[in-house]
Amino acid sequence: MGTLNDEDQRILDYLHESVESGKRYFRAKRIADQLGLSSKQVGARLPRLADTAEDVEIEKWGRARSTTWRVTPE
Repeated sequence: MGTLNDEDQRILDYLHESVESGKRYFRAKRIADQLGLSSKQVGARLPRLADTAEDVEIEKWGRARSTTWRVTPE
């Protein structure tokens, strides 16, 4: 994985901690609320992080009103 900027790293750290505590499904808005970012900032980064994250698998899971992301440990 290449060098991550601060916001990317904060999102990944949040996902790692959440997965360790048993959470698996996320929406960008919830992540954004926890990290003080906008849902657009998070939503734009999750597909890129899905391609580069090495110790969690991030996949687009479903779309109702907003996209749900499933995150699992690798």
